[in-house]
Parts: sequence; C-alpha cells; structure tokens
Amino acid sequence: MTSDTTAPGTAPGHQPELKRAIGSKLLFFFVIGDILGTGIYALIGNVASRIGGALWVPFVGAFVVAFLTAFSYLELVGKYPRAAGAALYTNRAFRLPFLTFLVAFAVMCSGITSASSASLAFGSAYLRQFWSAAPIVLAAIGFILVIALINFRGVSESVKTNVVLTTIELSGLLIIIGIGIYAIGTGAGEPGRLTEINPPADTGVLLAATAATSLAFFAMVGFEDSVNMVEETKDPARIFPRSLLCGMAGASLIYVLVAITCSLLVSAGDLTAAKSGALLRVVEVGAPGFNLDIFAAIGLLAVVNSALINMLMASRLLYGMANERILPRAFGAVHPLRRTPWVSILVTSAIAVALISIAGADGVARLGGTTSLLLLVVFTVVNIACLVLRRETVGHQHFRAPTWAPVLGAVLCAYLALPVLSGRPADDYYIAIGLVAVGMVLWFVNRLFVGNVEFDPRKLTKEGAAGPADRE
Repeated sequence: MTSDTTAPGTAPGHQPELKRAIGSKLLFFFVIGDILGTGIYALIGNVASRIGGALWVPFVGAFVVAFLTAFSYLELVGKYPRAAGAALYTNRAFRLPFLTFLVAFAVMCSGITSASSASLAFGSAYLRQFWSAAPIVLAAIGFILVIALINFRGVSESVKTNVVLTTIELSGLLIIIGIGIYAIGTGAGEPGRLTEINPPADTGVLLAATAATSLAFFAMVGFEDSVNMVEETKDPARIFPRSLLCGMAGASLIYVLVAITCSLLVSAGDLTAAKSGALLRVVEVGAPGFNLDIFAAIGLLAVVNSALINMLMASRLLYGMANERILPRAFGAVHPLRRTPWVSILVTSAIAVALISIAGADGVARLGGTTSLLLLVVFTVVNIACLVLRRETVGHQHFRAPTWAPVLGAVLCAYLALPVLSGRPADDYYIAIGLVAVGMVLWFVNRLFVGNVEFDPRKLTKEGAAGPADRE
C-alpha cells in the first residue's frame, strides 16, 4: 500500500505554491462558465431530432452521468490535490504510461473536436444572422484561423474574466427562460410536447433516449476542468465539493429550463429544421419583437469563448506531451518572440481545419458527438481509477465518494460510449478512432527514436503544460 503524505496545497519539490485566490463563489462561477457554451447554444435542434419534444429528458440524463463522475473527481482531487486531472489519476491507478498517454491525448482531441463544433456553429447559425450568405465551412475555417492567431499572440486568462464571459453566456439563456415564463403566463405554448418521444423510424424509444443523452452530454462537459484550479483554491477540501456540485446543478437547471421552453414554443420538427439556430427560432417565435441580432451576438460570444478555451487547452497539452518527450520534440517548439508553442498551435489548428472540412456544413452534431464520446471513455477510466486508488492512503482528510457513485458512473459512461447500446452515429467512432490512431502512430514513432520515457502527467494540464511558453 502506497502513501501520499503531501498536504493539500503543498507544491511538489521546492517550488513555491500557487497563490490561493479562488473562493467558493469564484469557483462556482468557474464551473458554470466551463459548462455553459457551445453545447446548449448549438445542439438543441440536433437533440430534438433524436428524441422529439421531450427535450428535457436527455439533459437530465446527461446531468446524472456527469454528477456521478463528479463524485469520483472530487475524491481524487481531494486525495491528490494537484492540477493534473484524468492523466494523473490514470497514471497513479494503473502505472501504464501508454494508457496515461491515450487518456491525455483523448482529452486533447476532445478540445479540438469541441472547438471545431463551435466553429461550425459560428458559421452555420449565429454569423448568418448578420451575413445570410456566409459560406458555412469557409467561415468556420476562417474562425479557427483567427483563433489560432489569438492563440499565437498569447492569451492570459483569469477566473474573473471567466465570470464576465459567463455572465454574457448566461444572459442569453436567461432570455430564453424568461420567454418561456412569459409564454406560460400568457397561456402560449404546447405543454403536451414535453412528454412526446418521437424516435426516428428505425430507432426504439430506449435507443432514442440514449442517443439523445449521449449527444446532450456534450453540453455538460467542462466541469472536469475545475480540478486544474485546486492548487489556487482556498481551503479546497471544504470548498470544492459544494462549489462543483452546486455549479453543475445550477448549469443543469438552466439547461432543463431552456429545453422545456424550446419544446413549449417550437415543435420538435421545427427545432430539427433550425439545426444550430434552434434558439434563434425560439426567440423569434416566443418574443417576435425582440431584436434577434442581440441574441445572435450573445451566441457568437458563447461559441467564441468555447472555441478559444478549447484550442488553448489542446495546443498546450500537445506542447506538454512533446516537452515530456512522449511525442516528437518538434511539437514543443516555442516562438522566440511571442514565447507561445507555435508548432503545437499550427498542428492543432490544422487538425481542426481538417475535421471541419470532413464533417461539412452539417457537422456540428457529429463533432459534438465525437467530443462526448472521447470524454465518456476518459470518464469511464477515471471512475474505475477512483475505485482502484481506494487501496492507497494519504496523510490528510479528503472527500470520499459513496462506492456506488463511481461504480454506477463507470457503467453509465461506458454504456453511453459503446456502439449499438448508445445509438450514436458510426461517424462519431470513425472520427474518434482516426484521431487516436494518429496519436498512437506519433507515440510509437517517438519511442522508436527516443525510447521508453517516464513522464509526469502533472505537466499535461492546460495550465501546467503552458510552462515557460506563455510567460512574457
């Protein structure tokens, strides 16, 4: 039995620890801000196409799966209070460098697919409110290139900035909820739609519900990023559980209310036809006098924020893996003037452009589904790691999840990730397998020239991987 006696907040080695500036309120908003974004702004129409009017059902299901997994993250981050996340827990539980690499690479790929999905939502829905003839794929590619330039320029983000962006994103969703409340008060809407489950002709009710839930899960991802803030949180053992769970519950409540409003005011068929612009359609029907340009601008900010955060994370993870010599060192090159990981930025941006080109104008759901698939696999591993690491003891008190939570979390995550059972399209698997295959090739090529390398997964977070590259 191994032991980790490092006290919470103590930095490994002789480095000074990070400043603990995040309290419960800031952490609460950070969690909500990381969850809110492209998923809810872009995928309502696609979720409706899989289940019908009962839109709230898959969002509740996605919340349950995410909530169970959050218990595992809370136990692990309390036990090992390091900013490292899934890669650290996998490495600690299984001691298999290749598996740790696959988890880290899958997380990186999920950032790229998420940003690519956001880019297509940018071009296919919200930009077209201002430029109706905008070429969707070209606009999405142009959007990624602009994000790459911003990334190359160097972006220093703070949690307080995240609060401002969260407020903007939240305002758009509160507008939708307000429209729903007004509709109920005036007797508008069709409450009967809330219980309608109309699966496609070749799909049963259960398969339709799981397919919709696996896609809606994309809207819940982001909560796991909060573990990277543990070393900057005041009294994390006390604050983390309450802030994370309350933040997730708050985001889920918003999602469910938005989903109910959409079903009340617009039929599933019309939501499906609107695709990524479904929320614009809801505003148009529920509040005809409201200026759609205002809501479109909010939607643009929401997807811009999601894409930028995810591309920052992906490029820094690739840089970190190269810096740790588990991928070719060329990916770790730092620009001498901007001091940003320019090769990793180019590579991740090129992958995003390729994904957008392959997915096409209607690829928002396809790339969103791939994102949720990759993270569901990662969360399955994290839930199992939580159970495996029960055999380790540490020298400080920490949150302990009830045993049934990681067990049920692992089962549900695996269920939603498996083909046949989940009802997700085959394209999700093709894209995910293709991305992981690229990573495996790079891994083996690197081993051929460098040999077997032990690496520290704590350096593979979006904060830790940035290292000196962004210190100006």
